[in-house]
Amino acid sequence: MNKKFFIIGLVLLVLSIAFTFTVTKIDVQPIGPDRTSVGLSTINEKYKVEYNEKVYKISKYLGYVALVIPVVYAGIGVYQLIKGKKLSKVDKRLYMLAIFYCVVLATYVLFEKVVINYRPVVLDEGLEASFPSSHTLMALCFTISAILVNKELFKDKTKLINCGLFILGMAVAITRLFSGVHWFTDIVGGFLYACSLLLLFKSFVKGK
Repeated sequence: MNKKFFIIGLVLLVLSIAFTFTVTKIDVQPIGPDRTSVGLSTINEKYKVEYNEKVYKISKYLGYVALVIPVVYAGIGVYQLIKGKKLSKVDKRLYMLAIFYCVVLATYVLFEKVVINYRPVVLDEGLEASFPSSHTLMALCFTISAILVNKELFKDKTKLINCGLFILGMAVAITRLFSGVHWFTDIVGGFLYACSLLLLFKSFVKGK
């Protein structure tokens, strides 16, 4: 385990949790749909983006593309298992990646159940939890973790793929912000949790 990345990741995770509590306690005002309460309301109102259906759909479909990434690496793991005929022949970093995916999904489920903020706009599904931005969180976690694993498994052979993965992750986050379906603090929260989880993951993948 790389202690430097682990400590930085842990500190950032604590900051992410502190930011979450800040959103629930500071400057809470009923500025959301149906007068739902929103923390850091002054900042969120100042940087509020009007709903844009086209950008929202783009972010949605890009998010679907990001969801394919875990399937690809599951396929690589199955290939190694079939080829090696033993679980021990599957690269340990793929096992770490599988655990990481479970942690990311658990984080997503947690914030779906524990509602911090509701979306600034009501879509077909009605009021929905919006903190942190799950698209931002999952897209960044899936793409950047794939880049980290690629660098360890395939070295310099996947530079173009890694570049594409980075662009995809950032594109999801940016389009999500400008789609108008999240408060500014939702996007910030998504970035913070994604970065903290990725640094913790990197600490195990990089080793010494």
